[in-house]
Amino acid sequence: MTTTIIIILLSIGYIIFTIDKKQNNFPVPFILLLTGIGLSFIPYFSGVHVTEHIIYNIFLPGLLFTSAYQFSAKALRKNARVIATLSTIGLIATAVLLGMVTYLIGGAYLNISLVGALLIASILTPTDPVSVVSILKQSTDDASTADVVEGESMINDGTSVVLFSVLSGMYVNGTAFELSKFLGDFFYVSIGGIVLGIIIGWLFSKLVHITHHKDYQVMLSIIIAYGGFHLAEHFGFSGVLATVTSGIMLSWEFNHTNKEDHYREALAGFWNVVEPTLLTLVFLLIGIEATEYLTHGHWVMASIVFLASIIIRFIIVSGTMQLFRGWRHIVDWKKALLISWSGIRGTMSVFLLLSLSTMASRSTGDKLLSLAFSVVVLSLVIQSIGIYPLSKWLASAEQKRKHPG
Repeated sequence: MTTTIIIILLSIGYIIFTIDKKQNNFPVPFILLLTGIGLSFIPYFSGVHVTEHIIYNIFLPGLLFTSAYQFSAKALRKNARVIATLSTIGLIATAVLLGMVTYLIGGAYLNISLVGALLIASILTPTDPVSVVSILKQSTDDASTADVVEGESMINDGTSVVLFSVLSGMYVNGTAFELSKFLGDFFYVSIGGIVLGIIIGWLFSKLVHITHHKDYQVMLSIIIAYGGFHLAEHFGFSGVLATVTSGIMLSWEFNHTNKEDHYREALAGFWNVVEPTLLTLVFLLIGIEATEYLTHGHWVMASIVFLASIIIRFIIVSGTMQLFRGWRHIVDWKKALLISWSGIRGTMSVFLLLSLSTMASRSTGDKLLSLAFSVVVLSLVIQSIGIYPLSKWLASAEQKRKHPG
């Protein structure tokens, strides 16, 4: 990918961000995705390819850190049990149920093995709300909904990578599933990433006050975001959880220092520019990359799997909320539906898909890639467009219930 193409893609993103004034009804990622699909039919962009390494090592750390350092430590503490359950046990349960449904349906269409079906499910379980959180905050008075969606999406990426690694090894190499090995890998990768993130976040949150120059403080935040990510990956830990944890540690520091406004302002000035830049490139590139698989997509099967993913997530979210007394009496089916619908597939799912494409042979991997890419695109399009009217409708219904007549 040449510098010229990058500049062209950024120019397209600038135009879309500028003219898309109704981002609630037509979120920018959705427009970027469709634009990328359109660009794939132009010969000039035929040689553009995005790899899993680019998405994972360049785009993901910046996007995760931006969300994490802006995420309220108070909100995390308040919703910690729900977020932790949904992003670990809930994600695994969702993957198992969705995998079983895909296997039962796929046997009639694509002759998918059980391991292959579970692998597809593991790819489709991580959530990536992107613009959804801002829409939720604008369309509903209940901040906890947006907090749960955002917190879950940051943490479940780490769980999904471990689950995908185990299942892809079974699928590609024919290895057997070992519960003890899976649990060992899961705890090593997850706890290692969290502990390293806490250490890095705490250390750098103290170092930032040594340097009073705003530019150098921003430079330090880049080191935290990308340095922590790659350091964790070097030791075999979760770079995702390390970056998220260090970002949250910074957020906690913001709330316990008199220099909060000064530093937060400096960071916002930089990362508020980086975020739309990364979003522009990643979603345009996803659109360009996905077209090859969408032309061979099994759309009937993909539609069924997409619908099943929404229903299963609704069941898991509803069940999780009933486990905690603080949520049991305040969460009804409307709130559970909104949280479920907000679980859009995106960047992490595409990274896992591209990782599978480099591991699996063409004869065994293409049908999985085509099916999964189709479901990801359906999720990005349908859920992105539907989130604002759904949230407004549910908020209006709640207001009528509280104030009839």
